[in-house]
Amino acid sequence: MLSQAETDALLQRVSEQIALNTFDCNDQPLLKQLVECLGDERGMTRLRCAQTLGEIGKPATPVLVEALADHPNVVVRRAAAKTLTLIADPDSIPQLLHSFRHDQDTVVQGSSVGALARMGEAAVPPLLEILESPELSESHKGHAAWALAFIGTQAKEYLNQAVANDSPAVRAAVVGSITKIVAEEPNPELFEILVQSLSDLDSDVRCEGAAALGNLSYQAAIPNLVELLQHTDLESRRSAALALMKIGDPAAIKPLQAALEQESETTVQSVIQLALSQLQPNQ
Repeated sequence: MLSQAETDALLQRVSEQIALNTFDCNDQPLLKQLVECLGDERGMTRLRCAQTLGEIGKPATPVLVEALADHPNVVVRRAAAKTLTLIADPDSIPQLLHSFRHDQDTVVQGSSVGALARMGEAAVPPLLEILESPELSESHKGHAAWALAFIGTQAKEYLNQAVANDSPAVRAAVVGSITKIVAEEPNPELFEILVQSLSDLDSDVRCEGAAALGNLSYQAAIPNLVELLQHTDLESRRSAALALMKIGDPAAIKPLQAALEQESETTVQSVIQLALSQLQPNQ
C-alpha cells in the first residue's frame, strides 16, 4: 500500500497524463497500483481513484477483474465491482457473476449485480440462468430480477422468449421487467404478455401480472381481471380487485359487487370493499 501522500501524487500524475493523452494504458504495474489505491482509508480518495480508472476504461478491466476475484481486502473488492460499473465492459461479466454468486461479502454481491445491470443486453442470459437455478437463494434471484428490470428495453428480445420458461421465478421476473419497459415505452405486444400472465399456472406470476396491469392503468385488461376475480386462488382474486381499483374504471363496479356477494374469504372481501369505495366514493 502507498502512503496517503504517495497515493495523492499518483492520482495527480495519472490525471495529468490522461488530460494530456500521454497515459500508457499498457502499463500493468501502474494499473495495479491504481487498483491498490481503491483500498485507501479515505472515501473521497477511493471515489477519485474509481473515477480515474473509469476514465481509463477497458484497459483497466483485467486488473479490476483480478482484484474482484481474489483481493484479500474486501474494500478493494467492493470498489473494484463499483468501478467495473463505470466501465461497463462485457468482458467483466463472468467474474461479476461469480462474485455475485460466491463472494462472502454482501456489499460485493450487491455491487457486482449493480455492475451487471449496467452491462445491458449481454448480461440478460446469465441473469435469467440465475433465476432458473435451484441452488441459489431467493435473495440472489431477487437481485437478478431487479437487474433485469433495470436493463429494461435492451432485454426485450430475451424476455419475449423467457415468458414461456418452465420456471415460475423466471416468468414472474419477466413480468416485472416488462412492466418497467412498457412504462417507458408502451408496446401492445408486451402489454399482451402481461394480460396473458393473468392465466399463468403459478399464483405469483398471476399476482405479479395483475399488479403490473393495475399500476399501468391498462383498461384493456379489465375483462381479464374481472375473470380473475373468480379464480380458486384467493391471492389471485385479491390481486385482481386491487388492480381494478387502481385502473379506476367505473365499468368494474358491477363485476366487483357480484364478486363480493360470492366471496367467502374475509381478506378478499375487504379488498373488494375497498375497491368499490374508491370507484364509487359518493355512495
